[in-house]
Amino acid sequence: MNLRDLVSGTAFHCGPHTTLQEAAVAMEERDHGSLAVVDGLNFVGLVTERDLRRAIASGADLTVTLVRDVMSVEPDTFDPDLDVWDAAAWIAESGYRHLPVMDDSGELLGVVSIRDLLRSLVDTV
Repeated sequence: MNLRDLVSGTAFHCGPHTTLQEAAVAMEERDHGSLAVVDGLNFVGLVTERDLRRAIASGADLTVTLVRDVMSVEPDTFDPDLDVWDAAAWIAESGYRHLPVMDDSGELLGVVSIRDLLRSLVDTV
């Protein structure tokens, strides 16, 4: 099984000018732990639950602080043909919890979470 099997082809995303409150609401409504951040058609970052937690802990005003101010800029991206076991090994080493999946043309296909990977690994055993 590859990462391609775990993405729907449409990434759950927001823009860099989205407030942290709006991002948190969107994540809660979809039960996602991250949002891809796109500017036009370009993938520019990833905002995660951890980013929101850090912002809250530092006293940021969630109604005015923007995603672009707390997101991971230009995070590593992953090929859709990467085997899920290799992706899991990478997550174990890096500590990341979300893997943006991009095809050869630079299109963001989706973001695979650690939960998605765990489910796929359980299914392959």
